[in-house]
Amino acid sequence: MAIDVDSLVAGARKGEARAVARLISLVEDDSRKNDTALREVSAALAPHTGHAHVVGITGSPGVGKSTSTSALVTALRAQDQRVGVLAVDPSSPFSGGALLGDRIRMQDHTTDSGVYIRSMASRGHLGGLAGAAPQALRVLDAAGCDVILVETVGVGQSEVEVAGLADTTLVLVAPGMGDGIQAAKAGILEIGDVFVVNKADRDGAQSTRRELRTMISMGERSEAAWTPPIVMTVASSGEGVEDVVAAVQQHREHLETSGELRRRRLARASREIEALALDALQRRMGDVRGDARLETLADDVLSGRSDPFTAADTLIDSL
Repeated sequence: MAIDVDSLVAGARKGEARAVARLISLVEDDSRKNDTALREVSAALAPHTGHAHVVGITGSPGVGKSTSTSALVTALRAQDQRVGVLAVDPSSPFSGGALLGDRIRMQDHTTDSGVYIRSMASRGHLGGLAGAAPQALRVLDAAGCDVILVETVGVGQSEVEVAGLADTTLVLVAPGMGDGIQAAKAGILEIGDVFVVNKADRDGAQSTRRELRTMISMGERSEAAWTPPIVMTVASSGEGVEDVVAAVQQHREHLETSGELRRRRLARASREIEALALDALQRRMGDVRGDARLETLADDVLSGRSDPFTAADTLIDSL
């Protein structure tokens, strides 16, 4: 069945939820048969992107990422901003689909036409994100979202990948979870643009804040560099959430005035191009397996007539 990509993009531009859902489903389907459609969707979306501010929300499991995301949506909608939410969940071992389903956890926003929430399965992709996340972000951007919140899956120390996808990265910690030690081990201090101590009504919140402040102060920064603020919140009641929104907006202004926003987005585009090119090469390498060319080169290496590096260069030249 032919897919009318132009009509879907036009519908998404008008804010039609069904068109947005269809486009994200297309880019999320990584089967070979939809590769042509994926390319068509990407090309059609390209002229309509670059407006949305992408905010990554990461942290260890149990810190309240989903509750904080829901509270941020409420605060952003109070400012009349259109919000997209990309919530990455663990994959079901049976269907491969999203296991937790953030649509249920964020049900207060499901009837709001100014909010689009999509759960995506990580499908084994490391770093707390789904492999199709960059293209899904492009869909939400083209659909007119002012802010896109990307909530990672909660995988612990490997969650730093979100920093390469977001303009602003929020790192959530909570008292009594040993987050200070985890931050030092995982390099979280290097990716956090805003630190949020959630569940600040619990014992140890101020101690967690002091520990974070000490570690941030130990980092080497130029005078013009952004110093990550620490915001105290109780996301379940909405306390401090407006301060988080203000910190995100201040960071956006800093990125724009310093030129860092363009640098980050250029780096993001470069990584995406590189990943697509490597994927294409891997597919072509798969076609070579069992080919006489590869067997001949392997025989040359085995007999000493060539070395692995020379053989690899020869194979690449033949692709």
